[in-house]
Amino acid sequence: QLQASGGGLVQPGGSLRLSCATPGITFSMAWHRQAPGKQREFVALITTGGTTTYAESVKGRFTISRDDAKNTVYLQMNSLKPDDTALYYCNKWPIPWSWGKGTQVTVSS
Repeated sequence: QLQASGGGLVQPGGSLRLSCATPGITFSMAWHRQAPGKQREFVALITTGGTTTYAESVKGRFTISRDDAKNTVYLQMNSLKPDDTALYYCNKWPIPWSWGKGTQVTVSS
């Protein structure tokens, strides 16, 4: 299981940066999120070559990046909206390992 960190409570329009420690072997990695009462949904993907893909709902606001020297994947989230409130998970892409506990992001005034 991979453990995401960096979540918290932020006001609308604010920013957060999530982190995820990855194993030493390089994989394509993705962030997903799950809001209460909803299914887990794709947020962003970064391949081993650095190519990124985003869900339409976060495009232009979120940035996924990776630092392979630190075995870490990041999700920079700007201009946060209440609809971004969810548990955020990182995992290998396209075939995930078992899901970790996620990190809670709450956007509220």
